[in-house]
Amino acid sequence: MATAVHLDGITKRFPGVVANDDVDLEVERGTVHALLGENGAGKTTLMNVLYGLYEPTSGEVRLGGEPHVFGSPRDAIDAGIGMIHQHFMLVDPMTVTENITLGNEPRKWGGIAIDRTEAREAVVELADRYGFDIDPDARIEDVSVGEQQRVEILKALYRGADTLILDEPTAVLTPQEVDELFDVLDELTDQGKTIIFITHKLGEAMRAADEISVLRDGKKVGTVDADATTQEELAELMVGREVLLDVDHGTAETGAVVAAVSDVVVENDRGVRAVNDVSFEVRGGEVFGIAGVDGNGQSELVEAVTGLRNPDAGEIRFGGEDVTTASRRQRIDAGMAYVPEDRQERGLVMEFDLVENGLLGSQHGDELVSNGRIDWSKTRGHAEAIIDEYDVRPPDADSDAESLSGGNQQKFIVGREFERDPELVVASHPTRGVDVGSIEFIHERLLELRQQGVAILLVSSKLEEVQGLSDRLAVVYEGEFIDVVDPDETTEEELGLLMAGERPGDDDGEGGTKATGSESADETERDKPADPTDAADGERA
Repeated sequence: MATAVHLDGITKRFPGVVANDDVDLEVERGTVHALLGENGAGKTTLMNVLYGLYEPTSGEVRLGGEPHVFGSPRDAIDAGIGMIHQHFMLVDPMTVTENITLGNEPRKWGGIAIDRTEAREAVVELADRYGFDIDPDARIEDVSVGEQQRVEILKALYRGADTLILDEPTAVLTPQEVDELFDVLDELTDQGKTIIFITHKLGEAMRAADEISVLRDGKKVGTVDADATTQEELAELMVGREVLLDVDHGTAETGAVVAAVSDVVVENDRGVRAVNDVSFEVRGGEVFGIAGVDGNGQSELVEAVTGLRNPDAGEIRFGGEDVTTASRRQRIDAGMAYVPEDRQERGLVMEFDLVENGLLGSQHGDELVSNGRIDWSKTRGHAEAIIDEYDVRPPDADSDAESLSGGNQQKFIVGREFERDPELVVASHPTRGVDVGSIEFIHERLLELRQQGVAILLVSSKLEEVQGLSDRLAVVYEGEFIDVVDPDETTEEELGLLMAGERPGDDDGEGGTKATGSESADETERDKPADPTDAADGERA
């Protein structure tokens, strides 16, 4: 079979860092090639070289046997390379249609004007073809993280890339939607397209890929046939040690109600009801999980719980106190911790170094502040302890947050929030973009907090995560809890149906009877969470 992409001896150096060290990668045309590695292993850097964002320090890129030098992504796109980045390359004030067609808009009137009608029709047709439910007229700044990811996928497909680089594209999809995406990959490869599939999900790599290459510390440590390996072998290649893949959930003693949400209604930024009369409680020593496809009200619910958005109706209580209108600082001081969905917008100040980012949320407390002044020596020690305990790379407290990979940014946020000695943790997609070794560590820390009696509200689009960690699991659909289930007694397929608005066993094919939040709470003794806190007080953090 002919070679589509050949990276020959690629080395990429940054000041003080060798991100890629003499990496060879050969991808056959018409195949899916998975790229695995820990955060900071060099996967994204290597793909940025292929996409023209970086020039290699040394080495050569060959497509179809021909050498190519890319001075920019435009050169790579013109050569048939498309890439969906871990952090989206979208223009927030522009619409979905404008982002997808940007730079390749259909023209009219002899080319002097954009044919917006044709552009919209092309996007609708493309979305229908690949099964994406997306509003072509919505502005990017108004849609969820998951919807933005779908826009990136559609943008690459719109350009008809011969080689398509996908970075964690299934993170927000139900099992049924993942199946559909893999069907799309099969279609593309049947037509001679080539896919490079970056993922942290070992089972997903084995299922979707023909071959899998593993990077560790900037070097390629092996390429294996996906049909001839195991998840355990891949994890050990990635991390360099044996990794415990299955969550040992165990049991914990459940205590009193720590947080309660009653009949909460939340409207989104467009004035549409995103959360509809949801009620639940979270007790000490329990993980209450929420599963659902992004865009079904999880973000708005978490924002109401954490104080980022005022609910339009209902009540939120924490420790027996009404905190519905409490400030973020008050919630932090009361013992709420928060791992946000969007680490760059809500979790970090990207221009700050890790010392300053480690202070966020604690700048008004007693631990790092003395007589109204920040104790920078203690603050540095605090940041360095997080870096060491959570294996943040590079291990340099003076590094700006924007210089870290997405996974290392996430590990720093998780460490900062988990180390607050909280009464309640609200963790929204806590392992998004994080490698398998770090996922194992974060899961262990969550369960340790649970054992210590901390109440945990966990929101995740990863079914294996939310199902494996939760004591009780709510499934949200169109702003309502359609059901609350025992995760140990429910299959992934049943959860997928619930996430699509259907109950298993329905014969009419039109979905099951939806339970309102309050009805579900009554029927299953549902609990209500309160919110943690964002990185800074009610401001950007």
